[in-house]
Amino acid sequence: MLAFIIKARFSHLLLKRDSNQALEIGTYALNFLKNGKPSPKVIERVKLFHTDSVVCGLSALALKTNAPSVLKNEALANGKRYKSQKPKMGYSRAFGSPDQVVAEKAILANSAAVREWDSNGTVFGYNNTVESLRAGEFGHNDFYPVVISAAQQNGLIRGSLVVKGMILVDEIRGRLCESFSLKTYKIDHVVHGAIASAATYGAMLGATAAQIESAIGMFCAHYIPFRAIRAGKQLSDSKGASAAISTEAAILCMRRAMNGFVGPKDIFRNPEAIFRINEPTKGESPFEIYLGMEGDDFAVMGMHFKLGLYEHQSAGAIEGVMKLLKEHKFVDFNNPDAIKSIKIVAYEPAFGIIGDPAKRNPTTRQSADHSMVYISKFPWIFLFFL
Repeated sequence: MLAFIIKARFSHLLLKRDSNQALEIGTYALNFLKNGKPSPKVIERVKLFHTDSVVCGLSALALKTNAPSVLKNEALANGKRYKSQKPKMGYSRAFGSPDQVVAEKAILANSAAVREWDSNGTVFGYNNTVESLRAGEFGHNDFYPVVISAAQQNGLIRGSLVVKGMILVDEIRGRLCESFSLKTYKIDHVVHGAIASAATYGAMLGATAAQIESAIGMFCAHYIPFRAIRAGKQLSDSKGASAAISTEAAILCMRRAMNGFVGPKDIFRNPEAIFRINEPTKGESPFEIYLGMEGDDFAVMGMHFKLGLYEHQSAGAIEGVMKLLKEHKFVDFNNPDAIKSIKIVAYEPAFGIIGDPAKRNPTTRQSADHSMVYISKFPWIFLFFL
């Protein structure tokens, strides 16, 4: 039974620690798509982030970046014979191709493309109104291709439902980021997005709450990615494609569940799953989850918008430097020797991510935007626009 919590003018669902939260996420997803009432402000916000992610994805493909190109070719190789434009369950399209391919492969390719530049939205897992929900996990809006794929499979899905699906996938992902810190246990943050993807995809294509629970349980039991993909001297394609690869697995789990496969139940209270094994309890889930139903208070409203190719941990410092430059308080432009030195003070986990000495001389694109030395050059690009 879902309990309603009223905060200010907005109603939220509270998924309690002693409840089957995986099943309730499924129930919430179905209910939100039918009855959710996000405000016009929320709708416009998610449209902005979706547009940004699509432009990022198309740019990455146009410039023939490696991972998106490899994964798009993989998707096309798996389904080129389906050339009809009519919706077909289980099939959707990769960016730039009219051919319908296996849905999870299209999602894999498109999610990798939108994440490749690491230049779209970010949440930081911090709830301004609920003090206990500040786990501080990161998360990005790499999962809109899940919603588009579902819409391409069902001709009855209209634009208004697509927008609600995007708000839904951001809401589940963003609220999980507030509830449980995956990075604390060296687990990659894309797990939260994969859970949200399974729930949203299933809800849009007619799955039951029990089937969504099975898919979430399957993913959390079989497909957990670790932050090993983000460690090392030079980062590989795995870093940028992490969300895509996990989402591919989540969608496969959802399709299996809709075909009758039963996965582990009640995964958030499972003592051997990633949640309780890292934060032991006496039987309950280690956290509560708040989920929006109406009004302005949705996770996407706390998402930060990037201005360029830099790790988001440096966004505040870059903005500060740009402000000083604009106000001519940073340097005397008539004296090129005015800056004697620059001292950078960073908090954790920012320093661990971008201050790693191993990344001071990046040789891969995935490493460059995680290098403090490389990022420090970024504000000077804007001098010509101030």
